[in-house]
Parts: sequence; C-alpha cells; structure tokens
Amino acid sequence: MDCPSEEQMIRMKLGDLENIKSLNFDIPNRQLTVYHNENSEQILEKLDSLKFDTLLVSSVSADNFSANDNNSTTERKLLWQVLLINFFFFVLESITGFMASSLGLVADSLDMLADTIVYGLAIFAVGGSVLLKKNIAKAAGVFQLLLAVFGFAEVIKRFLGYEEVPEFKTMIVVSVLALIGNAMCLYLLQKSKSKEAHIQASMIFTSNDVVVNFGVIVAGVLVYFTNSNYPDLIIGTLVFAVVAQGAIRIFKLSK
Repeated sequence: MDCPSEEQMIRMKLGDLENIKSLNFDIPNRQLTVYHNENSEQILEKLDSLKFDTLLVSSVSADNFSANDNNSTTERKLLWQVLLINFFFFVLESITGFMASSLGLVADSLDMLADTIVYGLAIFAVGGSVLLKKNIAKAAGVFQLLLAVFGFAEVIKRFLGYEEVPEFKTMIVVSVLALIGNAMCLYLLQKSKSKEAHIQASMIFTSNDVVVNFGVIVAGVLVYFTNSNYPDLIIGTLVFAVVAQGAIRIFKLSK
C-alpha cells in the first residue's frame, strides 16, 4: 500500500464485508489497521487477492473502539452544499449562454446540470452498501457520456449552420464567477478526504468543471480578438471531450 489509488482499491475490496467496522490507513509506513468482528480469514483472503504482499503483523482486542456515526451526516451536508452551488450556476450559465449565443456557456451549464443530478444521486448513496455506491458512480458515468454525445451533436449542428458571434464580455464574466463556484466545491470535496466511490466521482466532475471554466474564459478572449464564433465552437467541442473523458474515468472507478 504505497499510494492513495491502492488505498481506494483496498476500500472497495473490503467494503462489502459487514464485519468490518473501520479502516485506518498509514500509507507512509504501508500499514492498515482493520477494526472488525470475527472472521479475519476472509479479510486476509481479499487482501491477498490484490497482490500487495499482505502480511498480518498482529491481532489484538479493541474493546473500547467505537465507529464514527457522524460520517454519513457530514457527507450529506457536503453534497447538499455542492449541489446547490452547481444548480445555481446551471441556471445562471444556461440563461446567459443563450442570451450571449455562446455554446461554451451552454455546454458548461449542461455540465453543471449533470453535476447537480450526480450530487443528488450521491446523497442517496451515503451510508449505503458498496454495491449501491458503485452503481451510483456508474449511473453518473452513463449520464455524463450521454451529455457528451448530445454536446458533440450540437457542435456539428452549429459548425454546419450560421451562428452569430457570441458576446465575449458575458462569456468571460460568467465563466469567472462559475470558476469561483467550482473552486469552492472542489475545496469542500477535497477537505472531506472521503474515499467513497460516489464522492470520488463528484470530485472528478468538479475538477473537469474547473478546466472547462478556464477554457470558456480563453474562448471569450479569442472571440474578442478574432470577432468570430469559431473559438466558442472549438471550446464547446473540447468541453464535451472533457465530459466524455470524465465519464470513462468514472466507469473505471465503479468497477
């Protein structure tokens, strides 16, 4: 166990064992403390299957151990916070995107809508089984992939037809505000240090959004200098490419 990705693999591998109460990781020292009831053989078998050179150091009684019951409440509060932020910017970007004739803003607003729905689904996953959390992550990936397909179709439609030059000022100002909102969401998610699959999926979505916001800002600047709608269409294409890539990463996480 020498990196966070291996920690995630271990958590997902052991997550369906009901006798496990808590996992305590010490990555620098490559140690894992498992608080459990009986049947330690099954735990060791699952760890051995990961081929991480598992070695049982010791097994002692932990009579005074008590699991933290506040995790589920904390996760729900976190998800509600990022859900409301994303929904606000979905409304803002969709309205201003159509008013400014900007595909970049419209694409980002749809991405925000996808995130809002994913966070809503994730709220139902809090405190649920590992299988439920994996299914939530998979559903998020499917939704994001469908959004990417819709986006690529819209890009092709606009490339083939006539579209007026978007308002670069609106593109830049709204994207800066959305960037601030996504930065807040990413900070809240990373601060939680949760390794659950649905929370990890939420972090992937938000990381994508930060990249998208920077892209729309750049497109707005290029629209100003070129007086053309092509920068907006190009960044729209890249936005949906990022969305598709995020879907693939989430599919891998849900396995």
